[in-house]
Amino acid sequence: MSRAVATARDTPGPSGASAASSRTPAGASGVPRAASGTTGPPLATAEASPRSARLGAWAELLRLPALFTVPGDALAGAAAAGARPGPRTLLAIGSSLCLYEAGMALNDWADRAEDAAERPHRPLPSGRIRPAAALTAAGVLTGAGLALAAGAGRPALAVAAPLAATVWAYDLALKHTPAGPAAMAAARGLDLLLGAAATGGGTRAALPSAALLGSHTLAVTAVSRRETTGGSVRAPLAALATTGALTGLVARHRTRLPAGRRAAAAPGLSGSTPAPTVTAALTAALGAVYAATAARPYFHAALNPSPPLTQRAVGGGIRATVPLQAALAARSGASGAVATSLLVAALAPAGRLFARRSAMRKVSIT
Repeated sequence: MSRAVATARDTPGPSGASAASSRTPAGASGVPRAASGTTGPPLATAEASPRSARLGAWAELLRLPALFTVPGDALAGAAAAGARPGPRTLLAIGSSLCLYEAGMALNDWADRAEDAAERPHRPLPSGRIRPAAALTAAGVLTGAGLALAAGAGRPALAVAAPLAATVWAYDLALKHTPAGPAAMAAARGLDLLLGAAATGGGTRAALPSAALLGSHTLAVTAVSRRETTGGSVRAPLAALATTGALTGLVARHRTRLPAGRRAAAAPGLSGSTPAPTVTAALTAALGAVYAATAARPYFHAALNPSPPLTQRAVGGGIRATVPLQAALAARSGASGAVATSLLVAALAPAGRLFARRSAMRKVSIT
């Protein structure tokens, strides 16, 4: 969803075509039109081209590479709640994915007039997707997300409902106001709490992790507000300071599990946690990856706040979300926390591989 964030900056089209060529379905699909008077491609290819163009336009609208930043929210929330991921965690992940994509579709529907002037290559202003179709998709995906959360239990639905409301409020009313970054941060934090509520039945133990993830999202979103114009030194500097503070907090403080979870995790009992040295070392390593991924592009943007470097800073902040989620899972000290954190960390290279193969290496959160 547009609450949280996607991968780097927007490409002209799903196949890497130029902005001018991607304004038409043929340019967007990367398949040239047959020259006048030629016989053209075989019938099967001619029929496949429009279908491929439509699929590419929807993949661009929904920013599919960004989906790899979503499952880590629920997995980190489950670890923070002191529980192993299970079937309800999968339902929470499905709910998060649906609500995330609902926000992406709604984001472009709400910004279609602005995009017509600043980003005419996007699916809606280029005419590759009708605005009504994007709005319908947002509604259907929101309903699906709430239904999946309901399947995970009442506590999960109690978190998913305000999460969906935050997504719609951000896209339709808050995005271009001073409250926009805070709304985006709240949505990402709620997404982590959704995993905790679905898996562990409560959210109290996961509140510190949600606050840390929300703070990171707040910083990235503040930088993203200038990604088309540049000129802001304060936002990347603030994001750089936030990254340093979060790295220290993640490494120094472990989530305090509920009393029942702490008793079950006592050494020598079934379900005991890994040795503190293992979790501490893993948390520190993942925290270092997080800092390295986010800090360098923030620093460059602070030195030269041009649109290209600001866009790279946003991309770095988005990519840093995954190692931060992994570090939050590792620091919980819960049973299975090491395996959960490594699973989350593996989403980063998987997302990069998918982006390269789908020719969608750059995705915007705006």
